[in-house]
Amino acid sequence: MQAALDTNLLVYAEGVAFAPEDAVKSERIRGLLVSLPADEAALPLAGDQRLSIWDAVVLAAAAEAGCRMLLSEDFEPGFAWRGVTVVNPVAAVHHPLLEMLLANGRRG
Repeated sequence: MQAALDTNLLVYAEGVAFAPEDAVKSERIRGLLVSLPADEAALPLAGDQRLSIWDAVVLAAAAEAGCRMLLSEDFEPGFAWRGVTVVNPVAAVHHPLLEMLLANGRRG
């Protein structure tokens, strides 16, 4: 199973945060995203779901890469989009997909 880990690299590198509706309109953000293949999906996703643009980019990239699970604390528990389920890796109770990933890792 493919999984992605939300590193928020763009947030840390850029040092900015936008409200979803502002990010969708921002030429600066569009300029940053122009080289990302997932940018066309990320902008509407941010606006439609009221996500930060950075969370939308990470989720769109995970979907484009064919991941089934995204490990992140930044979404509602169990949020799913285009076949990717977001799982909080530090939740008190592990999501079944995370349990499956951990069990496979233990088997080597």
